[in-house]
Amino acid sequence: MDFYSIEFFTFFFIVLTVFFLSPPRFRWFVLLFASYYFYGSFKVEYIVLIVFSTLVAYFAALGMQRYTEKPKRMFFLVLSLLCNIGILFLFKYYDSLTNSLQQLMGACDIPFKSHNLNLIVPLGISFYVFQVVSYSIDVYRGEKTPEKHLGVFALYVAFFPKLLAGPIERAKQLIPQLYENTRIDWIRITNGLKLMTWGLFKKVVIADRLATFVNVVYADPSAYQGISLVIAIVFYSFQIYCDFSGYTDIAIGMSQVFGLRLTDNFARPYAAASVAEFWRRWHISLTSWLRDYIYIPLGGNRVKTARLYFNYIFVFFICGLWHGASWTFVVWGVIHGLYLIFGISLRGFREKFTSAIGLNRLPTIHRGIQIITTFTLVSLAWIFFRANTISDALYIISHLHVGWEKVFNFETMSSTILLTRSTTEFLIAVSVLLFFGVVHFLEKHKNMRQMFAEKPLWLRFTVYYIMVTGLLLLSLPSAQKFIYFQF
Repeated sequence: MDFYSIEFFTFFFIVLTVFFLSPPRFRWFVLLFASYYFYGSFKVEYIVLIVFSTLVAYFAALGMQRYTEKPKRMFFLVLSLLCNIGILFLFKYYDSLTNSLQQLMGACDIPFKSHNLNLIVPLGISFYVFQVVSYSIDVYRGEKTPEKHLGVFALYVAFFPKLLAGPIERAKQLIPQLYENTRIDWIRITNGLKLMTWGLFKKVVIADRLATFVNVVYADPSAYQGISLVIAIVFYSFQIYCDFSGYTDIAIGMSQVFGLRLTDNFARPYAAASVAEFWRRWHISLTSWLRDYIYIPLGGNRVKTARLYFNYIFVFFICGLWHGASWTFVVWGVIHGLYLIFGISLRGFREKFTSAIGLNRLPTIHRGIQIITTFTLVSLAWIFFRANTISDALYIISHLHVGWEKVFNFETMSSTILLTRSTTEFLIAVSVLLFFGVVHFLEKHKNMRQMFAEKPLWLRFTVYYIMVTGLLLLSLPSAQKFIYFQF
């Protein structure tokens, strides 16, 4: 079932009803059964994998608790990591690795034949594997006591709102909440439903509409130049943000209805004034995971400069690889690592330059330029993330400056800007994007839910009516799947 379909929301309200009608001690079981049913609705074989991953991490943690000797504890940690990362590698990376080896060996005239498994990558596998890996490491470090209740631990891994695309929850943050006696709190429930509605609006009204323009260009980049490519690049930056943050809003709002608090995954990332700040605001649960389990163990920033640069490249190499077994994702990750390296190495020059031209005395203008620059750099990197091949991405970058004269030619201006879509569709896309920009700006001062909660009843319901009407009238007949479902 699609995450935003009528079938899914019917399923959600049935689960919600049964959840609150059940005795408190059985509510975790209701959510666990619903989570496995939901996951199995995509492909029933997926359940076997998530159960295997859960059992290995669960018993490995108990093994680590049983022994105090470091070698024995390390054995159980390695066992858990090998099994869980092993299934991730097998399903997601094995075929791509063997194909790359075949191409490399062929270029060197060395006989090698790949034996592809052609396995279907289970939905959400990268997310729940990272969850159990962080749990195992936390138990080994002594930062988390092993969970004794297998059912509660299984729910931590499989909780359906965050199962397919996160946030990547930590056990010490989520598991204690599963033991709390959740009462019916109408304020909490209505706030959760509002957040779900906003997330759905971002997904089906903004992201899916922008996707109709983006998909046209990326399906055949060589047919476009200049302004057409720029429009596709900018639209994709907002498409992926509204798509992914829309899912997160639905997941967090849905969890809030059940009385559970998930990690905030976004904090207005396109308001960041540097790439480093962007990563403190974008996909926060993944960024913090990479920081705590890869970057800091490598030495973090308390190392020599050369090693620090290596740490950045390695961490973002893993970040790119986590997104998919494709060189386009790897290049995207490495680009962000290079951004951070150049940001550090050129810091002194930037400070001297801004001081020399007096820009440091105009903090608002200075930050505005930094935000625009950061958005431009991030958007250029998104080209590799979205492109089907590296050659497509390189074509787009190398043709951004070409064909701008078509904008001033009346005969070609329309097709160049509209990207084969109608004028009405383009105006709607720009309008919903501007609306989102206004909301994005207002949230700088206060969370929108809190802001509207303080407004008169008639104003709140006017806004809610506009949102629901927008969902009904502006959503497209054929919805796109969430982008991050593929990861």
